[in-house]
Amino acid sequence: MPAERLMPTEESQDLIDLTRTIVDKELRPNVDEAEATATFPRGVFHTLGRSGLLSLPYPDEFGGGGQTYEVYLQVLEEIASAWASVGVGVGVHALSCFGLFTAGTDEQKKKWLPEMLSGDLLGAYCLSESHAGSDPAAMRTKAVRDGNDYVIRGQKAWTTHGGQADFYKVMAQTPGGISCFLVPADTPGLSADTPEQKMGLMGSTTATMVFEDVRVPAERRLGEEGQGLKIALAGLDAGRLGISAVATGLAQGALDVAVAYAKDRETFGKPVIEHQGLAFLLADMAAAVESARATYLAAARRKDAGRPYGREASIAKLVSTDNAMRVTTDAVQVLGGAGYTRDFPAERYMREAKVMQIFEGTNQIQRLVISRALSR
Repeated sequence: MPAERLMPTEESQDLIDLTRTIVDKELRPNVDEAEATATFPRGVFHTLGRSGLLSLPYPDEFGGGGQTYEVYLQVLEEIASAWASVGVGVGVHALSCFGLFTAGTDEQKKKWLPEMLSGDLLGAYCLSESHAGSDPAAMRTKAVRDGNDYVIRGQKAWTTHGGQADFYKVMAQTPGGISCFLVPADTPGLSADTPEQKMGLMGSTTATMVFEDVRVPAERRLGEEGQGLKIALAGLDAGRLGISAVATGLAQGALDVAVAYAKDRETFGKPVIEHQGLAFLLADMAAAVESARATYLAAARRKDAGRPYGREASIAKLVSTDNAMRVTTDAVQVLGGAGYTRDFPAERYMREAKVMQIFEGTNQIQRLVISRALSR
């Protein structure tokens, strides 16, 4: 299990304890079958929503949990240590609410945010396009003003919760530049393509969202025309911290499996964990998990203090996801031949870790962000 953390309040510790209870009762018993059958666990999200775990980093006045990012990320890590697909989903939902909270008017926030944070709805985030990759400014999806509406045309690739979400935060080109829109899932003309066949995160539906003359009232634009890219990039800083926590939880889960196996499996008359070669490998895995955790928590504290944290978020994302890839790969090695089979979850953890280095900005992009910050 993840190491005990120093929590700032008794309420926060109670929240972590609640999360662990839900994880043990609702997530661990269902993860293997859902991932094997690529079943989207909507019921799990309802459970998390009713428990208040989908809205933790948002204020009480809008129905949120009123928690710091430091606490929210630790909850996210606990969830991801059992089920990475759900951890990613919780992070995506938080990100899909971010634009409204940071760029919406008071009227917009009062009108839509409480329902989005209630736990009954699930959000998605539409930024990437298949041809644009890591260059969101090259997007081709357009929103054309038509009276009191905008008409959106285009496609958004790699949308987590695509076809499953209740609302979509959408970036599209407008005459004033990229703009941000909040689009309900039942809007005519909006549809999801066939879900992607992925290497991992089978329980997390990923699909291209198709916008065929999707008419959205102008009141659903967040911020002014042309502010969308700024909104998107600000959201990505927060999202990168979410992925850092998810990757750390995934690595912790892999470490737990490896240690349990190494204690139980015997060779040459003693448990394999007592052989120095393997013991040192496990020690390096533990060090990688703890260093990733410390890095994302340090960045979260900067965010909570209102200080700039973009560079630190990129460092946390880079460190935690690279470490997760290494730890999960080593977990397979610890289990040997058994690790290469689906009798144990180690192979799944390894497959799931790979995408952590890709989404929310590839780790090559993180190095670019970090190096540019240093040059300034």
